[in-house]
Amino acid sequence: MKKALIFFGMIGLMSPMAARADLTHRLTSSVQLQVDAGYTQVSRAGNSYSTSGSGVDTTITPSGGTAASNLGGISEVSNAGVATFALPDVAQSTQGNSYSFTQNITTGDAIVTTAADVGDVLGYSNIVSTAPGTAGDLAGTIATSGAMTLTAGGSGTSATGQLVTEITIR
Repeated sequence: MKKALIFFGMIGLMSPMAARADLTHRLTSSVQLQVDAGYTQVSRAGNSYSTSGSGVDTTITPSGGTAASNLGGISEVSNAGVATFALPDVAQSTQGNSYSFTQNITTGDAIVTTAADVGDVLGYSNIVSTAPGTAGDLAGTIATSGAMTLTAGGSGTSATGQLVTEITIR
């Protein structure tokens, strides 16, 4: 008696299935080269006067006049921005008693009407001046292999390089 092998649709189950995947590989590179601008920043100091005290008498005698009780202060400010101060004569009110007296004066900067250029030294109390950058040898490259070459420039420059590699499998 012969035996017969019967296959019931097994052929479809035994064949290899095709693999499917989406593969994306992306390289992004960038180089940023920057040369800073020069700048000058100034701040003008203003005029100020303050006084405090106890146990003293303060007087001011105007030219050709009589002494009068006065604490002093800013008497006039010119168009140039500089003040004239009236400073009092100070005397202890009663000999032998305690006393205190403090006077603070700040003479402001004269107003300069010329615009400041980089490196100028003007008659202001606060000046910050920065020279412009110089490109010099400033350079940057990124090869297709990803090798990065950044070359420093002169002062006031910067070079930034970036390489991003991304692989996506779905």
